Amino acid sequence: GRLRHSVPGVGLISPPPHHDIYSIEDLAQLIHDLKSVNPQAEVSVKLVSEVGVGTVAAGVAKAKADHIVIAGHDGGTGAAPWSSIKHAGSPWELGLAETQQTLVLNRLRGRVRVQVDGQLKTGRDVVIGAMLGADEFGFATAPLVASGCIMMRKCHLNTCPVGIATQDPVLRQRFTGTPEHVVNFFFFIAEEARQIMAQLGVRRMDDLVGRADLLNHRPGIQHWKARGLDFSRIFALPTAPAEVARRHQSGQEHGLEKALDMQLLARVRPALVKGGRVVLNTIARNIDRSVGAMLSGALLHKFPNGLTDGRVHIEFTGTGGQSFGAFLTRGITFRVTGEANDYAGKGLSGGRLVIRPNADFRGEAQDNIIVGNTVLYGATSGEAFFCGVAGERFAVRLSGASTVVEGVGDHGCEYMTGGTVLVLGRTGRNFAAGMSGGIAFVYDEDGQFAQRCDTAQVALDPVLATGEQHAAGVPLHNNEADEAALLRLLKAHIEWTGSVRAHALLDNWPRTRQRFIKVFPHEYRRALIRQQAHTASNPVSIPPLCAA
Repeated sequence: GRLRHSVPGVGLISPPPHHDIYSIEDLAQLIHDLKSVNPQAEVSVKLVSEVGVGTVAAGVAKAKADHIVIAGHDGGTGAAPWSSIKHAGSPWELGLAETQQTLVLNRLRGRVRVQVDGQLKTGRDVVIGAMLGADEFGFATAPLVASGCIMMRKCHLNTCPVGIATQDPVLRQRFTGTPEHVVNFFFFIAEEARQIMAQLGVRRMDDLVGRADLLNHRPGIQHWKARGLDFSRIFALPTAPAEVARRHQSGQEHGLEKALDMQLLARVRPALVKGGRVVLNTIARNIDRSVGAMLSGALLHKFPNGLTDGRVHIEFTGTGGQSFGAFLTRGITFRVTGEANDYAGKGLSGGRLVIRPNADFRGEAQDNIIVGNTVLYGATSGEAFFCGVAGERFAVRLSGASTVVEGVGDHGCEYMTGGTVLVLGRTGRNFAAGMSGGIAFVYDEDGQFAQRCDTAQVALDPVLATGEQHAAGVPLHNNEADEAALLRLLKAHIEWTGSVRAHALLDNWPRTRQRFIKVFPHEYRRALIRQQAHTASNPVSIPPLCAA
């Protein structure tokens, strides 16, 4: 739970839905975000072998992924549902053949490396995979078996009898595997592959990739089930000119050298190396994507322990593009006078993001959109202040950051696992669906919030005064009383944005507090109560469940 920035003891939806990806364009943005924060890393996209996977793979290649994995239906961990293992996907041979042909026909094959997996076990599998178009081959189950796995399918239960997929120290003592077992297995794989390649007259693996013309089916198999089977589409060679690449030959052009962060880095790095503080003013344009991601990655590489708060303060004027402030790390503050697009603050990692309207704005902030959809997706730490309304899916999978916003669209705080959210206005429908951790405070101005909230996993409680909360025995979130947390966030919101709305609520606090509703997940409440009981019986220092 701690590794996933969640609360130990609280159940999670696994695997979680990817609510930042609804199209190839969304995937392209995510790939750009990841390449920006770590340009040396290669981004891999895994696709299920099924009908139409070639078209999807072409879109993924155009989205500038560096690596594509085609996963066959035979694979799957011991934690995978049996229904998925039996009924999901198709053989890797079919998906790989379709992917290779489609990528070559669209002149995309040379840009990406293609890997195939799904119960590959022999050198023959490797050779056939190469002929159908794979550059790389993934092995999982077979090396596990070589290490001692007996396929009990208990990987998710912590009861693996041979000590592989378990944290139980008693069971782990049963593990008898050695690295030499796996090395020996792959020596046999390589030897068999070399023998088959020698029989085919092929010297190098690169010369084998895409050579489906060397494949044929066994004509000696005469069975009624095999009658009428047509392998021509699997063995087909793409009708593209000879100069079109049939295997991986070059890298993707990500265009990172044109990023605004390159200019910011050039201005920020010299001052930080000398130990100074940096304050900059610049223009934000909506064509500049992932601003702050490359800056954060580069500074974290130079200063692994992060920066002290306020070391880098950049004031922007204009419109932030997609993923503005993504992965912003500790010590960096971005304040925008204007607005921002989708994914602002994605993966916030200790930094501070502030967005406020222009000084000549004459409308009501709580009635106007200032940031787009999927803001603060997966933010693990830091704080964000938005003087206006956010779009849909605000703070989805938030897992530690604190934020104040003056209204949100549908599906706010969905799958949230930690952190604190303060909403000073109306919310959309389906608020807090799947929320398992953290706290949300919502100002219920019209008294209708309960109808817009999914209460399957959360309780809607009043915000008690500090003394009343202690007297009632209500557990503390991040070791702070609810009223104290509310006041702190309101004052910080005023300090960073000058919010008129926050001023008005603070000026009439005793009455205002009564209209706030605390969204408190049931499992999180139980975890806090267990922690309190443990602390009372064992008075030692225990780290908080999740950082604010």
